Amino acid sequence: MIEKELWHPVALADEVAQAPLAVQLLGEGLVLWRDAAGVVQAWTDRCPHRGAQLSLGRVVPCDGGTALECPYHGWRFAAGGRSVHVPALPDFVPPPTHRATVHAAREAHGLVWVRMEGEGGELSAFAAEHDARLRKINCGPYDVETSAPRLVENFLDMAHFGFVHEGWLGARDMTAIDDYRVEATPQGLLATGCKAWQPQSTIHSTAPAQVEYRYEVTAPYAAVLTKVPDAASVGIEDYQESIALFICPMEAERSRVWFRMATADFERDDAQLRAFQDTIFLQDKPVLESQRPRSLPLDLRAELHTAADKASSFYRRHLRERGITVGVRPSSIQA
Repeated sequence: MIEKELWHPVALADEVAQAPLAVQLLGEGLVLWRDAAGVVQAWTDRCPHRGAQLSLGRVVPCDGGTALECPYHGWRFAAGGRSVHVPALPDFVPPPTHRATVHAAREAHGLVWVRMEGEGGELSAFAAEHDARLRKINCGPYDVETSAPRLVENFLDMAHFGFVHEGWLGARDMTAIDDYRVEATPQGLLATGCKAWQPQSTIHSTAPAQVEYRYEVTAPYAAVLTKVPDAASVGIEDYQESIALFICPMEAERSRVWFRMATADFERDDAQLRAFQDTIFLQDKPVLESQRPRSLPLDLRAELHTAADKASSFYRRHLRERGITVGVRPSSIQA
C-alpha cells in the first residue's frame, strides 16, 4: 500500500507532552510519546507481550532516560522500541527481538507526521512556512466521516462557495466560475487564475471583492491555497494569505483535518482567527458527510463533471496514476 510509505499528520505537536497519546492512521492504532531528549516516538499501539494498548501506560524514568511502560505487566520499552525491563523477571535481559513496532516520526508545520513503512520521502510542502513576514497558526483538528480525497476535492472546489458558504465566501447570484488553468506538478497539480466574488473572503475583509485563488495539491491528502483579494477590500497593504490543508486518513472513510494558516494579520488573536476557520469548515462538514459514496470515485463516469470541475477531475486522474487506494473507488460506477 503506497499510502504507508507517505508522511501523514497525526497530531498537533504540542499535544504530545508528558503522557502517551493514542492516535489512528490508516486503520491502525498508534501511540505517540516523547523520550528524554524530547524526540517524538511513534509506535504501533500494542504491547508485543500480550497485546495491551501501550497508550494506556505511562512514561517513566529508566536507565538515565525514559521508557514507555505497558499498563498490563509493566514491561518497559526505551526510545527505539527495545524492551529494557520485565518486572516479573528483574534479572532478565530482554533480547533485541523483544521490541515494540516503531514507525518514523517527524515534526513540521506544528504537527507530528508519521510514515508507517519505507524510507525517505518528503513532507507536504508549504512555501509560506518560511516567510517570516507571515504569522503561522494551526486550526483544528476536525474529525469528518468521509474519505481524505473527498476533503481535498472540496478544498479545490469554488463552485460551492455561494451555497455552502453564502454570505461568507460567496453569494447565490454570483457563482459563475471563469475559466482557469490546471497543470501537473511532481507532487500533484497547480491551478491558477481561479477567481471568485466573495462577500467576506477572510476575517480581515471590509468589503466584498473579487478574490484570486491559487491552488496546489502537494501530496495525495494535502493541498495549499493562496488568496490574493483586492487590496481595498482588506485594508492591509500587500495582503496575502496562504492556507494549507493537512489530512490524516484515520480510516478509509474517516479523516482528521488541520488547516495551517500563514497570514499577514498580527492584530487579531489566535482565537479570532480560529473562529473564522471553524465557521467556514463547519459549514462544509455536514455536506461532506452527506456525500455518497464517501470514497472518491476515480472512474470519471461515476459522477457528472463540467468545466468548472477541471481541478477535481485532474486530481482524480492524479490519484489513479499514483496508485492511491485508501479513500477511493477505482471502479465505482455501480456504487
